[in-house]
Amino acid sequence: MTTPGRPKGCGSIPADYYFLCNIEEDWGIVVEALATAGAFVTAILIAVLPFLICKVQDNTKRKLIPVQFLFLLGTLGIFGLTFAFIIRLNERTAPTRFFLFGVLFALCFACLLVHTFDLIKLVRGKKPLSGLVLLVIAVSLTIVQIIIAIQYVVINIIALEGLNHNLDGRRRDEFILLLTYVLFLMALLFVASMFVFCGSYRRWKRHGAHIFLTAFFSIGIWVVWISMLMRGNLDLVKSPKWDDPVISIALVANGWVFLMMYAIPELCFLTAPRKPGDYPSENNFCQPKVMKKTYGVENRAYAPEDNTQVSDANRDHSYVPYSTHFQLQTLEPQQDFSIPRPETRPSPYEEYSGGKGVK
Repeated sequence: MTTPGRPKGCGSIPADYYFLCNIEEDWGIVVEALATAGAFVTAILIAVLPFLICKVQDNTKRKLIPVQFLFLLGTLGIFGLTFAFIIRLNERTAPTRFFLFGVLFALCFACLLVHTFDLIKLVRGKKPLSGLVLLVIAVSLTIVQIIIAIQYVVINIIALEGLNHNLDGRRRDEFILLLTYVLFLMALLFVASMFVFCGSYRRWKRHGAHIFLTAFFSIGIWVVWISMLMRGNLDLVKSPKWDDPVISIALVANGWVFLMMYAIPELCFLTAPRKPGDYPSENNFCQPKVMKKTYGVENRAYAPEDNTQVSDANRDHSYVPYSTHFQLQTLEPQQDFSIPRPETRPSPYEEYSGGKGVK
C-alpha cells in the first residue's frame, strides 16, 4: 500500500528523492533512465579510448586523445549532474548545482574549442599544435569558470543552505549570470568552427563539421532552457514546479548531443587510415612550400637525349648530346708569338791553329 502523503512508487524514500520514483509524475524516471544510459555509453567510450592509442596511425589525431579524454569526463559529469536536479534543491545539492553546472560545460566547450583551433591550422596545411599545448589551453580555459564558481559558492554558501527546495527570482538570475563565461565559450566555439571550412584540405573539414553541429545544437538547447527558466515557466504559471525538469532535460539533451554529434563520430574516425592526398603528411610541415626558381645558363650537356630542339639562331648547327654547349669555329692564324730556337754560327777562330805560323 502507498503511504498517505507519499507519491505512488516511492514507499519510504525521503521526500527529497520523490522525483526519482514518482510514477504519477514520471518525468524524473524518464530523465533518470536517459541520464543513466548516457553515463553508461560515456563510461564505455572512456574505457575503450586508451586501447585505441596504439591503433592510431596519424600523429596529429594521437595528440588530441588527452583532450578527448577530458571531454568524455566532462560529458560523464553532465549526465551525473542530472541527478542533482532530479533530487530536490537542498543544502547538499545546491553547492553541487551552482558549482558543477558551469564547470562541466566549460570543460566540454574548452576541449571542443581547442580542437577547433588545431583544425584551423591543419585545414590550411600548417603545423598543428602539440599535445601538451592543447591540454594546457583546455585546462586553462576551464580554470576561469572554476574560479568564478568557487567565489560564488564560498560567498553565498550560507544563503544556499537556506533555500527552501525552490529557486527564487534572485537565485535564478544569479544562476544564469554564473554561466556567462560558458555562454562566451559556446559563442566563440560556434564562430571559430566556421573557419574550419575555409581551408584547402578537405579531410579535416569532416572533423570541423562534427564540432559545428555540436555547437549549433548546444546553442539551441541553451536558448530554449534559459528562455523557459526565465520567462516561459512564469508566463505558463508553472514556476517553480517546472524549473528542475527544464534544467534536467537540458542536461540530458546536451549530453547526448555531445555523444552523438562529436564523441562517437570522432572515435570512429580516430583509427581511420591516413590518406596523404587529402592533407600534407607530418614530414611536409618542416619542408619549404615554394621553391624559388633560379635563372642562369643551362648546361645542355646534362639534357635528355631526346631533347634535340634548338633555337632558331642555332638551327643550322646540329646538336650532339653530351657535348659542349659552345660551337667550335676555325680561327685564322695570327701573328706568331713562338720563341725562336738558337742557331749555330761559325766561330771566328775556326782557321786559327793555335801556334806560330809556318813561314
